[in-house]
Amino acid sequence: MLKVINFLRVRLRKYFLEEKWLEDYIRLGLKIGENCSIQPGVLFDYSHCWLIKIGNNVTIAPQAYILAHDASTKRLINYTKVGSVTIEDNVFIGARALIMPGVTIGKNSIVAAGSLVTKSIPQGSVVAGNPARIITTVEKYIEEKEEELSKSLLVFDNSYTLNGNISTFKKNKMYEGIINEMGYVK
Repeated sequence: MLKVINFLRVRLRKYFLEEKWLEDYIRLGLKIGENCSIQPGVLFDYSHCWLIKIGNNVTIAPQAYILAHDASTKRLINYTKVGSVTIEDNVFIGARALIMPGVTIGKNSIVAAGSLVTKSIPQGSVVAGNPARIITTVEKYIEEKEEELSKSLLVFDNSYTLNGNISTFKKNKMYEGIINEMGYVK
C-alpha cells in the first residue's frame, strides 16, 4: 500500500505541484549551486538524489534525466548499483540528455541534446551521441559559432522572443527566414 501511495504522490506532484518539485529534491539532499536554470520536465533520480551535486551557472534543458542508480543488477545479484553524479560549474546539458551514475561533467562543458553520458567528461568539452563522445572543445565550438554568426544574415534581436513580446508578423518573418538555414537570436 505504501508503494501505491508514494507512486501516486510522485505522479500528482508532477501535474499539480511542479513549482515545488525541485524543492523536494533539495529537501532530500540534491545539491544545487547558484544561478542555475533547471528547465521544466528535468528528472533527477528521486530515490538517490542526495548523490547528485550541481555546481554554479548550470543550465539543464527540458526533459533531461540525471540518474544516480542503476537497478539492472537488482534481479541478477540482488543489489542495485549506485554512483554519484557531479555536474561542475558553467555546464550546459541539452534536452533529453541522460546522465548515468558515476559520471562527472567537467567545468565549462556542453552535453548535446539526446546524448547518453556513461563516462566522465573532461572540463571544456563538447560531447554528443549514444554513448556520448567528445566532438570538440568549447573553445573551438565558440570560434566556429562566432564565425557562423558573423556570416549569417539571419540575426534576430530580443523582439523576436517571447520575452520581447514577439508579434505574429515577426513570428512568420522568422519562420520564413530560417526554413533553409539556421539563424541566431539574441
